[in-house]
Amino acid sequence: MTLPEQHPLHGRTADAPLIRAYRGQRPATTPVWFQRQAGRSLPEYRDLRTGTRMLDACLDPDLVTEITLQPVRRHGVDAAIFFSDIVVPLKVAGVDVDIVPGKGPVIEHPIRTAADVAALRERTLDDLTPITTAVQRLTAELGSTPLIGFAGAPFTLAAYLVEGGPSKDQLAARTLMHAQPEVWADLMTWLADLTGEFLHAQVMAGASAAQLFDSWAGGLSLADYQAHVAPYSARALRQVRGLDVPTVHFGVGTGHLLGAMHEVGVDVVGVDWRTPLDQAAAAIPGVPLQGNIDPALLAAPWEALTAHTADVLAAGRAAPAHVLNLGHGVPPTTDPDVLTRLVAWVHQQ
Repeated sequence: MTLPEQHPLHGRTADAPLIRAYRGQRPATTPVWFQRQAGRSLPEYRDLRTGTRMLDACLDPDLVTEITLQPVRRHGVDAAIFFSDIVVPLKVAGVDVDIVPGKGPVIEHPIRTAADVAALRERTLDDLTPITTAVQRLTAELGSTPLIGFAGAPFTLAAYLVEGGPSKDQLAARTLMHAQPEVWADLMTWLADLTGEFLHAQVMAGASAAQLFDSWAGGLSLADYQAHVAPYSARALRQVRGLDVPTVHFGVGTGHLLGAMHEVGVDVVGVDWRTPLDQAAAAIPGVPLQGNIDPALLAAPWEALTAHTADVLAAGRAAPAHVLNLGHGVPPTTDPDVLTRLVAWVHQQ
């Protein structure tokens, strides 16, 4: 399968700084965008979301379009990231999931047995029209600014499903992985296909890149990741591989997994703030990197933030190309003016 003729990568976004960097080239200025740039740090977002639950907002094309565009207008970033949540594919597939304010995703009936997984595997993504409609509207509005598609990786989705909600150590999920390996494999296969279809829909509708988030992978050993997680991330990515769309893989606390995360079949690896980019470049030579300002520095004095950012930019030169980002997401207490100012500063370097 190939991209539609009218896809932005065939024209409008092909030479965008972000896309060039993702393809391993060095544009004149370092492209920059921020994970969670659309969301709670923006007063216009909070005003728009009043009275609307998170998952309802993620399935409303009008809201998704406006929320995704807000940080592009305000900050002048080099990319938009599709406004969604990692559990949206679960919701679209009919899983009883909700995002509880102050807690995060909560699964009404955690998945723990073979019967649970068998029932889950009967579910499919029934209607992705709200997603594809929002992507099409966004690409029309964004012009030459690329839209990055978004999906949660199978392991992180499995962790929520098995734990029933957020967990610091994913103990139940890691136990299932070893106690019932066949059940684990069935669950991860279903999730990989779900994630792949979700990403594929965004790309075919106009996203110029695709990013897979594995928020909880950092809690795994390298051996467990390679044996029980990586094959399913690779399976998910197969649905967009071959479309000539740059792919990015990011996890938190995954310094020990960088090589394995790249080997699942992505072009770019995102690095959190714990691993200096020159060390990451040495671990995965020849791979474009994305990251990795410490989000805590956004609330530090301007001189400290710019000194830290300069260090990140310098370390990023060890890679063939570098997209500046945070080492995780924008904290909700961040002053939006700091982000706007930082983008302008980076573009002047």
